[in-house]
Amino acid sequence: MSAAPGTSPVPTRPTVTEREARQVAEAAREQDWRKPSFAKELFLGRFRLDLIHPHPLPEDEAAQRGEEFLAKLRDFCETKIDGAVIEREARIPDEVITGLKELGALGMKIDTKYGGLGLTQVYYNKALALVGSASPAIGALLSAHQSIGVPQPLKIFGTREQQETFLPRCARTDISAFLLTEPDVGSDPARLATTAVPDGDDYVLDGVKLWTTNGVVADLLVVMARVPKSEGHRGGITAFVVEAGSEGITVENRNAFMGLRGLENGVTRFHRVRVPAAHRIGEEGQGLKIALTTLNTGRLSLPAMCVGAGKWCLKIAREWSAAREQWGKPVALHEAVGSKISFIAATTFALEAVLDLSSQMADEDRNDIRIEAALAKLYGSEMACLMADELVQIRGGRGFETADSLRARGERAVPAEQMLRDLRINRIFEGSTEIMHLLIAREAVDAHLSVAGDLIDPEKSLGDKARAGANAGVFYAKWLPRLVAGPGQLPGAYGDFKHGIDLSPHLRYVERTSRKLARSTFYAMSRWQGKMETKQGFLGRIVDIGAELFAMSAACVRAELLRGRGEHGREAYQLADAFCRQSRIRVEELFGRLWTNTDDLDRKVVKGVLSGTYTWLEQGVVDPSGDGPWIADAAPGPSTKENVHRPIR
Repeated sequence: MSAAPGTSPVPTRPTVTEREARQVAEAAREQDWRKPSFAKELFLGRFRLDLIHPHPLPEDEAAQRGEEFLAKLRDFCETKIDGAVIEREARIPDEVITGLKELGALGMKIDTKYGGLGLTQVYYNKALALVGSASPAIGALLSAHQSIGVPQPLKIFGTREQQETFLPRCARTDISAFLLTEPDVGSDPARLATTAVPDGDDYVLDGVKLWTTNGVVADLLVVMARVPKSEGHRGGITAFVVEAGSEGITVENRNAFMGLRGLENGVTRFHRVRVPAAHRIGEEGQGLKIALTTLNTGRLSLPAMCVGAGKWCLKIAREWSAAREQWGKPVALHEAVGSKISFIAATTFALEAVLDLSSQMADEDRNDIRIEAALAKLYGSEMACLMADELVQIRGGRGFETADSLRARGERAVPAEQMLRDLRINRIFEGSTEIMHLLIAREAVDAHLSVAGDLIDPEKSLGDKARAGANAGVFYAKWLPRLVAGPGQLPGAYGDFKHGIDLSPHLRYVERTSRKLARSTFYAMSRWQGKMETKQGFLGRIVDIGAELFAMSAACVRAELLRGRGEHGREAYQLADAFCRQSRIRVEELFGRLWTNTDDLDRKVVKGVLSGTYTWLEQGVVDPSGDGPWIADAAPGPSTKENVHRPIR
């Protein structure tokens, strides 16, 4: 039943149980595995090196086109972008954005037939790493526009008419934004309150969206809204392309953050905004699936900028540590500092290996990379923060001092503290570390749940459980014996990775450890069964081990690629060896913490904190926080604030 024009019903916050919320998330998952996945196999104890080695490479024409654009972009970054000005004024100058439009940077991932550059994922990521090194805020703008904004979902799910209408605009002139989060809805989309009520040939949108990156300057929006179920409408969370200048849209606030000070991120209110049904992306109820599918490759933009950050951290660490002397020699030659430099160098090499491998696999489309992309995002964002923190420590007091302050007193203006602040959001953007752990863990145990899920589902009948038990028996009878032995126990396995420096022991370690990881997962499922999903500490460590194994594999494969091409092969082998040795120490620590940890005690302490048992511990301080609710009121209705939307023309 359609609402009368101009009288859309008042949106109400859906009340959902924990189980219902999980069902919404589960329904949005891509259920099938139609293509092989290196990371999925890794979590199942099967080290499929053949899926990533020899390392896939871009076609010559794609590489030439990409290199030509990178040369133009580098010149633009060096001559037109002043990161210090953006940091100081908390805004990207309009002329810089205009210049990026003229360069074609808005259309890097858009097909040439729509006026875009048609870059591969590999070169798109190289471009983001480059521009992000000049200004992380610009990197975030371009990434939000193309990785999750209008171009990517239309490329995958849009109709031909939608692609022909919107993609040429996105390629050259129009900035786009993605609107999912709400003031009281983050990673739990089942509670989404923004509504899109059918009304004739239109939908009427009402609601408030928070943290709309690019929203302040956007021309086009991808909006997720809930369509009420009614006659002729299946309803559900649905995606729409919305003109940002439509009547009833108000950007009520430009948000400010600890980092990315040039980010055009706002609060956007929709009040009776009419959107043509022709602008709906996909079918009703497909919104979350569209969002998740978009992020399968869209997430690779964040580790791209993390790689750029690592390269810069390495450059500054090298130059500073060679110039700064303490006790008669450069600080780099003191072991306490040298270990930090080694960590930065080895980790940067591994992150670039993970990124390039995942990106090339995305371009080839022979493998399902949903887990690889998620691991790249998770691992890249965590390790980049560690590298930036180590750089600040290496720089000492100068690392804590702002670039402007350093410049004012006559020293090189190195924005190390800014880098640390700018990178911090990557552990939250596009899926926090905690959510990524759960998302990857769900995919990693998919094979188990497929055959044995009904056994631990309390709502399944005895007949369902019996059938599941039979299926599980067949699966595990074949699978478990394969976890006992493998090539990792053969001294000569992976011998083609031995050239002066021997990387084969690391690959044998990955093979053995992947089987150990799979056994640990199986044991945990047997032990906790239906409670497995509540063991988030355990699942997080399982995922972190998998991430390290993936990074080790990628580092070795990249080193062999560079050796075979005559491109710093010996040095690459040395970096891969250093990284793998560092990584193996972390893996062993994580395995130890699988079963020896404080998870149970932590839960008791948390209950005590929430019940007020430890409020005495909070005494002796004052709270400088301002007054106001924890979460702003997002009740629908007309805006009472000034519209700060400012499209750039």
